[in-house]
Amino acid sequence: MTSDKKFAFEITHKDPNSYARTGRYSTPHGTIDTPNFIFCGTKASVKGLSPQQLREAGSDIILSNTYHLMLSPGPDLIAEMGGLHKFMGWDGPMFTDSGGFQIFSLGHGGVADEIKGRPQGHARPKSILKITEEGAAFRSYLDGKHFFLSPESAVDIQRKLGADLIVQLDECTPYHVDKEYTARSMDMSMRWGDRSLAEWKRQDNGAQKMYGIVQGGVYADLRKESCEYTASRDFFATAIGGSLGSHKEQMYEVVAMCSLWIHPDRPVHLLGIGSFIDVFSNVRSGIDTFDCVSPTRIARHGWALVKGAPKERMNIRNAQYARDADPVDPTCPCTTCKNHSRSYIHHLFRVGEMLGMQLLSIHNVATMNRLMRDVRQAIKTNTLDGVQKEWVV
Repeated sequence: MTSDKKFAFEITHKDPNSYARTGRYSTPHGTIDTPNFIFCGTKASVKGLSPQQLREAGSDIILSNTYHLMLSPGPDLIAEMGGLHKFMGWDGPMFTDSGGFQIFSLGHGGVADEIKGRPQGHARPKSILKITEEGAAFRSYLDGKHFFLSPESAVDIQRKLGADLIVQLDECTPYHVDKEYTARSMDMSMRWGDRSLAEWKRQDNGAQKMYGIVQGGVYADLRKESCEYTASRDFFATAIGGSLGSHKEQMYEVVAMCSLWIHPDRPVHLLGIGSFIDVFSNVRSGIDTFDCVSPTRIARHGWALVKGAPKERMNIRNAQYARDADPVDPTCPCTTCKNHSRSYIHHLFRVGEMLGMQLLSIHNVATMNRLMRDVRQAIKTNTLDGVQKEWVV
């Protein structure tokens, strides 16, 4: 059990056949059961949904992004407004990342998909100016203004934002770089981790705890070294980041590598991953929390997450749903499925009404929360394989 005043993590059940486990994760803003899903409120907003709607859909914890909030409205303004919780009206646990992922994914010209093992989309203009031992200089995508983010300033910004759970600054390396670069980057990230910890300790008032990040690309020896580094330092929790390979199977292998060497008693977060199959595969490697923008992003394009559906989803824009009186998912208890038909939501998308996007966002958030409840129960009852077959076909 990891514990400190208002913060605690207790493992309540272990799966005898894998590293899967359930737990209770306590913060000053509440306690959540794990495994759990952290919804992305990138710019202090989960797109299209109010905090009240998130709660009604069963959400326990959300995430905001240091990089975007640093650019606008700025950490000082958010601190002046009472911190993120008060600023956005969310009273539950909250997580902020360090901003490093956005700096390096945008800076390398749009390699976020590559880092996560997804097919690459259109390249973005590069915004990174210089990476040194001191930190990263980059250009704002909003107005071209120059910024510099160091391990110390990343911690200071997150302190002002006021989330319960914060993250060290690291360099997020893409898949296409070689092992030598990956090793140098990992070594620098470990030095940045030490600087991040020192700055956090210097200002520690008991309101926040820090994650150390595991890097090392797809290389087992580097992942082992990085895992052992985070375990040897005074991080409260562990996050697995960096390049996870060129395809899903390799991603699962990389995460499984880490389960052998990470600190066994600390919460473990997997950064930026969260489909149904990803959840089932990675909880078996000991992942306690996930985050991903996908549930609300795909909802805005007409995709509904559906338990047991081919590829985990259905496209409500398809003509076959124009006269379909069924709810999106007849087995789903969310407010969207209780009150609206596929036909109605199809119509909303056809005519460009924003309500369609909101209704599917509510449904997708509720579905991810329902998935996590089922996963927790399955771990407790040693029925994870059978429950996976119900969700993933």
